[in-house]
Amino acid sequence: MSQQDTNPPGLFSPATRTYALSVLVVVYTFNFIDRQILSILIEPIKLELGLSDTQMGMLTGFAFALFYATLGIPIARLADRGNRRNLISAALAIWSAMTAMSGLVQNFWHLLIARIGVGVGEAGCSPPAHSMIADYYPADRRATALGIYSLGIPVGILFGFLAGGWINQFFGWRMAFFVVGIPGLLLALLVRFTVREPARGMAEGRSIEGDQPGVMETFRYLWKKRAFRHLALGGGLTAFVGYGMVTWSPSFLVRSHGMETGEIGTWLGLILGIPGGIGIALGGYLADRYGARDTRWYLWIVSVALLLTIPFAAGIYLWPTAYGALWFMVLPVALGNFYQATTFSQTQGLVGLNMRSVAAAVLLFILNIIGLGAGPQAVGIVSDLLKDSFGDDSLRYSLLIFSTFNLWAAAHYYLAGKHLEAELEH
Repeated sequence: MSQQDTNPPGLFSPATRTYALSVLVVVYTFNFIDRQILSILIEPIKLELGLSDTQMGMLTGFAFALFYATLGIPIARLADRGNRRNLISAALAIWSAMTAMSGLVQNFWHLLIARIGVGVGEAGCSPPAHSMIADYYPADRRATALGIYSLGIPVGILFGFLAGGWINQFFGWRMAFFVVGIPGLLLALLVRFTVREPARGMAEGRSIEGDQPGVMETFRYLWKKRAFRHLALGGGLTAFVGYGMVTWSPSFLVRSHGMETGEIGTWLGLILGIPGGIGIALGGYLADRYGARDTRWYLWIVSVALLLTIPFAAGIYLWPTAYGALWFMVLPVALGNFYQATTFSQTQGLVGLNMRSVAAAVLLFILNIIGLGAGPQAVGIVSDLLKDSFGDDSLRYSLLIFSTFNLWAAAHYYLAGKHLEAELEH
């Protein structure tokens, strides 16, 4: 009996795959709305609760990232053994509820607990989703499919900034948390009762053999591969720059250019959403196209993109007008997202079938501790250190300093590409 015959009729049809991927994109969109909405609300929250940039860096960075990244690994191990769809549904309900509760906080510690709760919930999203997509789509279409899934990032940021900016301006920051958190509870029910769980190995026509490796065994297996070491470090540094910019750009535009949150939300939402989405999709497409001819270009395409961001980043933070800074932001946002799809796709190709969710979680752990955790925190700390010298412009120079880390990231992606072909699972 063939692999196809062992599954319920229609489970692997194009329509079913497309529906499942579409719903996962919506879930990931809510993931990033709830994760990033705090960025557009930093200034009013900081003013009302009397917080420093270092404290806000903690709330947008490590408070979320530590629990998000750490819990992602055991959750992913569970996903490699159990029903991934049900895990995603439960995780979505948790982070949506904690986002809504953020609107009730009265001090730093209340908001810290709420952000930890959001991180705990969101830990159950991407590792099982990556694993499901890898089972729905064959290797030569996987980067494109994961690129489509990753569109949840810019779309989520777009809606988070638009909703957060304007709701805050007219109704206050607390209402913004309620409006974006509550609909996720309904989406959790849609996921649970309409998405089909694929069989592991479906896309390759393979089945799992042997016991599931442990977390440390999977980590050691990956870390022995030079391609993974370099792509993970390169991805972490790229995320460091990206999360630092996304988190602090609203405050930079308020302090250095005097913009209001509604206008900031509109501009940043459109820039991070449209060019950001194009960058993710185009990065996945170009990686599949050129990587099929020469495996090294699956990752070298990222290296080239990151090098091109450097001069434009200087324009963002040094241009004297707000609108000039925003226009300079367009290309770095697009090129800075090239790494998303192919980094996750090649990680799935570097491991066996029974390691895929855990492998995704290991990669996400590295990306999020370095990027989401350290990025916003480092920018906040350096901004506070520079405040005596530069006043409100201290944030401008902190962001400029850390934008140069893309050079370091580009070097890692170049080295990762050199080793990729020899270390892929076939």
